[in-house]
Amino acid sequence: MNKRQGLAGLQSDRWIDSELAGCEFQDERHGKRLQKLLEQLSEQIGGTIPWACQDWANTKAAYRFFANQRVSESAILSGHFHATEKRLGSGTWPILMLHDTTELSFHRKDVAAVGMTTRVPQRKLDGKPQHYDVCGILMHSSLAVTLDGLPLGLTAIKFWSRDKFYGCNQLKKRINPTRIPIEEKESYRWLDNVRQSTALLEQPQRCVHIGDRESDIYELFCLAQELNTHFLVRTCVDRLAGEGKTTVVAAAPEFKKLAENQLGDGFMASPAVSEHALFLRSRTHLYRIETQ
Repeated sequence: MNKRQGLAGLQSDRWIDSELAGCEFQDERHGKRLQKLLEQLSEQIGGTIPWACQDWANTKAAYRFFANQRVSESAILSGHFHATEKRLGSGTWPILMLHDTTELSFHRKDVAAVGMTTRVPQRKLDGKPQHYDVCGILMHSSLAVTLDGLPLGLTAIKFWSRDKFYGCNQLKKRINPTRIPIEEKESYRWLDNVRQSTALLEQPQRCVHIGDRESDIYELFCLAQELNTHFLVRTCVDRLAGEGKTTVVAAAPEFKKLAENQLGDGFMASPAVSEHALFLRSRTHLYRIETQ
């Protein structure tokens, strides 16, 4: 394989070599093809596969690689996860795990071939509202960074698409979301990525998992406590739960109220978990709830 000329090309080649060193393919030729693909795509950031490959032979080889049943997503990503694990090291400093979801949109008439991400309203036709299905896939990724903002690499990633899309209000008319197990919801990806990211570092006390309002999930707080790791929910507005009245229920299939507590000045924002403690913020106080 011909290496690119210049310092920038040499540094890029070395980075690709280190990221792919931990990849495990059934056929070593697949690893060589992936390396060549990364070199070609890195020279044409944002370009299409035919543009990056330049000729029909390389373009056809690229599409055959992606269509190969023996080339799995986990095999492609295993090298990068291994490299990220090495960069995380075995120190004592905290590692921020940034979790978020990104929509990748494509322009094509046959939406069903790829899937959809969402449905957007269009102009009304004959007085009837019209909607447009956005073709694409969704990616939920977890990025490890230092306290100084230095990215260390991805620790977990999930891809999926939808064959149907219902807005939150419309979905509530069909089913009760609270009766659906978390494992059957799209939001389960938050728990899955937190578990995978924590396992990659092997030092849960160093992890601080950070998510937006979508990660405000009760099961996620329970998982953070189970894994003995930390979690921070980023919110845009304060949240008020009634007049500060909180209810303690039993962890059982049937509803059973154990106690009621009054925080006095209202419960604002989402709870935060640290080790075995639950932190609740009111207007004037910060409460720490922990088993003795």
